[in-house]
Amino acid sequence: MYWKSLAAAGAALLIGAGPAWADETQPSAPQPEAAQEAVRQEVTAVTIATPEQIQERFEARFPGVEVSEVRDTPFDGLYEIRIGRDLLYADANVDFLLQGALIDTQSRKDLTAQRLEELSRVAFSDLPLEIAVKQVYGDGTHQLAVFEDPNCGYCKRFHKTLQEVGDTTVYTFLFPILSDDSTVKSRNVWCAKDQAKVWKAWMLDGETPPEAECDMPLDDLMALGRRLMVEGTPAIVFADGSRVNGAMTQEALEEKLASLAKGS
Repeated sequence: MYWKSLAAAGAALLIGAGPAWADETQPSAPQPEAAQEAVRQEVTAVTIATPEQIQERFEARFPGVEVSEVRDTPFDGLYEIRIGRDLLYADANVDFLLQGALIDTQSRKDLTAQRLEELSRVAFSDLPLEIAVKQVYGDGTHQLAVFEDPNCGYCKRFHKTLQEVGDTTVYTFLFPILSDDSTVKSRNVWCAKDQAKVWKAWMLDGETPPEAECDMPLDDLMALGRRLMVEGTPAIVFADGSRVNGAMTQEALEEKLASLAKGS
């Protein structure tokens, strides 16, 4: 989406969505002064809107962009527009869009970061663990689930970290998104007689999974990843529902598991 490329220029982006956006190469036709004043009065009068109205106005501005959700914010006249895992903010008319961190100056909380964390949370008990590859490190006390691609270098690094940390039960949802070979390796792991042994041998020692054939629940795995908005691997889900996208250092993982143990 084009605002992402623009966002690289700064932490926050304010975009005017005037009529010229339809085609910047064509000048707008002049309007009678009375008509311009009528439009100004109409825009000024609109200070609140329903989520449905915000979505309708946004999609009229940006045809083809699918809005996932629209919500009110704590600030009158400012609305949150979610597109997948991206958050934008708009006025009631969607004449302006803001992309960046929304800060509550009273509490000093980053409301955008808070909301993104909320969106990333997963009910661990609802995960279909029956379609995951189960591995146990040490006594398996701690539990976590990971979306992994067999050709993901960061996933392999994370397994080495898990080996060092120990005492963890890991449920791997095979999520082959990097290449066709990823799909082949995922199938061979899933169809192996000892899934955990073959998976560990590949991730830790580089032993290629032997050819195997069976019915793999690939469609279910991919649908699960899309529903949970997994955009890359590894995506780590902890027992408390919190999530980390990307590999973790041994220190960070040990600290997280220790905090979960204290809270249980």
